[in-house]
Amino acid sequence: MATIAVYSMKGGVGKTTLAVNLAWSSAVQSARRTLLWDLDPQGGASFLIGDGSANRDTAQSVFAKDVEPEKLIRPSTVPGLDLLAADISLRGLDHLLFSLGKKKRLAKLLESLNKNYDRVILDCPPGLTEISEQVMRAADLILSPVIPSPLSERALDEIVAFLDRQSGRRAPMLPIFSMVDRRRALHREAIERKPEWPVIPMASAIEQMAVHRAPVGSFALTSPAGQAFSGLWKGVERKLAKKP
Repeated sequence: MATIAVYSMKGGVGKTTLAVNLAWSSAVQSARRTLLWDLDPQGGASFLIGDGSANRDTAQSVFAKDVEPEKLIRPSTVPGLDLLAADISLRGLDHLLFSLGKKKRLAKLLESLNKNYDRVILDCPPGLTEISEQVMRAADLILSPVIPSPLSERALDEIVAFLDRQSGRRAPMLPIFSMVDRRRALHREAIERKPEWPVIPMASAIEQMAVHRAPVGSFALTSPAGQAFSGLWKGVERKLAKKP
């Protein structure tokens, strides 16, 4: 099993969009046994691919050892893709993890899922918090969406600097330009500076996800956005294949 975290210190940069579409590619295009674990109390991913059957106010209970993760996992609306949904109880997760003093609680929970899944995608909340530190310890690869702007790039620099100060295991990080509009000079200049970073365009198909309540690939696979997500997933799989 490999764990891919979608994380940024900033909100509104396309984390949930990226997580949902990569989870779709993993389950449908790569035929991987895939789990999308929504760790964001806003529950955007749970809204997009959930069937509404998740229990309310129970998402935090897996961290408190009250409930096994398998008890809360449900099939999503995407065939082959399971969902561990978020709810409002996750607002207190940082406080809970701090009080427990278990720095590897998330890693242990992921280990318990090892036999059931090939890929776990984590949709992470923004900020540099206790849960984000646990994500960085537990993930095999961290994808960080970056809007081509100085503030968003600065947020990425702060994450990298934080990781550099930490001892022990560190997952590799893959920055991704998100919500790119090539008509804007600022966006074009950023891409020219970092031509090796994958690019996800700003596109109407992505906005339509909330209308369809589905990943782009399920209704607009051949669109530029659909092709960008598919290409990115192929790159992720290549990186995971090289993992020692």
